[in-house]
Amino acid sequence: MNIETLLGLPELASQHGAEVDKLIIYVHYLMAALFVGWLAYFLYCLVRFRRSRNPRADYHGVRGHMSTWLEVGIAAIEAILLLGFAVPLWAKVVDEFPSDEDSTVMRVVAQQFAWNIRYPGEDGVFGRQDAKLLGSDNKFGYDPNDPAGDDDVIPGVNDITVPVNKPVVVKLTSLDVIHSFKLYNLRVNQDAIPGLMVPIHFVPTLPGKYQIVCAQLCGNGHAQMRGFFTVLEPDKYAEWLASQPKSKAAAISFE
Repeated sequence: MNIETLLGLPELASQHGAEVDKLIIYVHYLMAALFVGWLAYFLYCLVRFRRSRNPRADYHGVRGHMSTWLEVGIAAIEAILLLGFAVPLWAKVVDEFPSDEDSTVMRVVAQQFAWNIRYPGEDGVFGRQDAKLLGSDNKFGYDPNDPAGDDDVIPGVNDITVPVNKPVVVKLTSLDVIHSFKLYNLRVNQDAIPGLMVPIHFVPTLPGKYQIVCAQLCGNGHAQMRGFFTVLEPDKYAEWLASQPKSKAAAISFE
């Protein structure tokens, strides 16, 4: 049994996921070492300072500096994990964005308790948005008079489909409360915040059907806020995309 199985990590399906798993594994190694070390020290104290050996209390405290050096060593290891692994990984996630032209781009609007998805059409341009146009039949606030949005693809709710081995850019926001867009297998997790559009990117590497969950308690229906993230071969994805309704032809209510 490998360490990933022991920790219960799901099957990996993204390019960056191995670095996330590496950080998780190193943190668990550190926690295991701390657990064993402090347990050993606790047992040592029980024996070393037992009442039969120390009938009278000692009011002078610690005379050596071993505990100080141990604390410094632990802090140094934590700094290495943070500066050597977490910071570079985070910088890659937030700074090294692929271009929209080379990516599968979508907008995702979270709401209680569903994920609304929209892709740009063949022109690669979304229609114009206006917060005043938000409603039960227009969760994105798109202007129906803007021709740029006529060919936008609307697959419905809770259903995201992408091609394998191509960067995905998700432009994420929320309609009501804070939600959290989580894909376990792809090691992706990002809060969806009302009033903010938060972009995230990743590269799926394994065809399959994966679950989307909300990782932020968002109301009574939180447990039912699930969707599916399907990764297809490029030709299958092209067929799927061609079969989806376009904005101009679809009158969709998500209620």
